[in-house]
Amino acid sequence: MSVPRSEAGAEAATRQAILLDGGPEAYPRMLEAIGAARYTVRLEVYTFARDGVGQRFIAALSAAGRRGVRVAVILDGWGSSGDGGEVAARLRDAGCEVAIYNPLASLLAGRFRRNHRKILLVDDEVAFVGGINIADEYGRMAEPDVPHWLDLAVELRGAPVAWLAARLGGERVAPPRGSVRVHLSGIGGGRPLRRRYVKAIGAARREVLVAHAYFLPDRRLVRSITAAARRGVHVTLILPGRSDVPFARAASRSLYGQLLRAGVHIHEWTETVLHAKAAVMDGRRLLVGSFNLDPFSLANLEALVEVEDPVVAQEGTAWMQRLVARSRPVTVEQLAGRSRLARWLLDALGLAVLRAAHRIGRLLALR
Repeated sequence: MSVPRSEAGAEAATRQAILLDGGPEAYPRMLEAIGAARYTVRLEVYTFARDGVGQRFIAALSAAGRRGVRVAVILDGWGSSGDGGEVAARLRDAGCEVAIYNPLASLLAGRFRRNHRKILLVDDEVAFVGGINIADEYGRMAEPDVPHWLDLAVELRGAPVAWLAARLGGERVAPPRGSVRVHLSGIGGGRPLRRRYVKAIGAARREVLVAHAYFLPDRRLVRSITAAARRGVHVTLILPGRSDVPFARAASRSLYGQLLRAGVHIHEWTETVLHAKAAVMDGRRLLVGSFNLDPFSLANLEALVEVEDPVVAQEGTAWMQRLVARSRPVTVEQLAGRSRLARWLLDALGLAVLRAAHRIGRLLALR
């Protein structure tokens, strides 16, 4: 899936969307774009670590600011609570504009909504959208083979980037026609983004592949997934076998029995943390972004890219098939093989977490 460096410029000039596999592929191209910026750089990111790859981004953004490029950075107050203050100070010293979205102190005022987007927009000509934060957990550029959190991003050019620039600038513009569309959720909530998943799954005829880090779908989405499996679509869910949010995994597993009985195939990735938020339908439509299939993404600021390009979608399919080949399959027999006490405890815990998450999500979406 990697793009040879000698071919990158020519490919970028002819394709509106290029799929990037994790930090080792995304970071060099993002830094290259910042280094070539002439007018503007806009970065929105949930987590921005100050060390490792974060140092390289701080240096690139600072250099852009010092040479007269307008650099505007938005960090989430929760996701960047550890290093955000220092990152912001260093960037401001270089003339960059930095805002902290809902700092932790805002929790006292009842402002819980997060900016969960991961967007880099350069000169309104090239954009990177996905689920990759700026941190070494997502991969070190000099050591691409070292195990890292799995995630995806999309490099965009052309009309979708112009639309994204206008929307982030506060303009109300119609989305462009074509094979690539960007969807943003704001203070109105993320239900339109969820509807893209429901619609895409509902339109699938042969295959649905889903890789999601925090899989806590509501009833409508569960019905859409099980209905697809029952009408003969080969539905495969690739979910975390280990997670940075253990309770989320327990909540996901409380749904396994219902999904498996409907004919859904479930595989758990256990080698590293799966942080992706992506799906491919019939090898023709790819959904990828920061939007999780959980109730919190319905309240957060999120971004989702929808690509109906067989080349890009097939790259996404190949990426997921590689995960399936190295993942642990989950079966009804395995679930039934647990002791009655273990089944009761784990299912009860997972269901309680799932219900609590949806209640909290609904409350957040009202604020």
